[in-house]
Amino acid sequence: MSNVKVPNGHQTLMPYLMLAGAAKFKEFTINVFGGTIVSTHFQEDDPSQIKHSEVRIGDSTIMFCDARGEWPAQPSNMFIYVENADDTFQKALSEGATKLMEPSDQDYGRSCGVTDPCGNVWWITSVL
Repeated sequence: MSNVKVPNGHQTLMPYLMLAGAAKFKEFTINVFGGTIVSTHFQEDDPSQIKHSEVRIGDSTIMFCDARGEWPAQPSNMFIYVENADDTFQKALSEGATKLMEPSDQDYGRSCGVTDPCGNVWWITSVL
């Protein structure tokens, strides 16, 4: 796979999330993880619905859109490294996430879990 061409700002493997309430996901990733929206396109027949958007968090890009008809919502599980798991956990809760696991020390770092307002599970970890 060494000859695979990948567009600038993307990685070889990227999640593509189809969500109920993609605008909530957009705000959640910005406010909790410091994400930067790279692009957003709206449905022509319904400008309130996201047709395609990309958020950059650290060195990773996540593509997402609003679920529609033949493309039902499919929440995901994601693992993310952050500077401070405790602070990020509190930010997530303040942005509407629900608690799955309180921050605690694990063999691999300080880790916790939340479900975001769109139903995605985030495993948040900082290396000790």
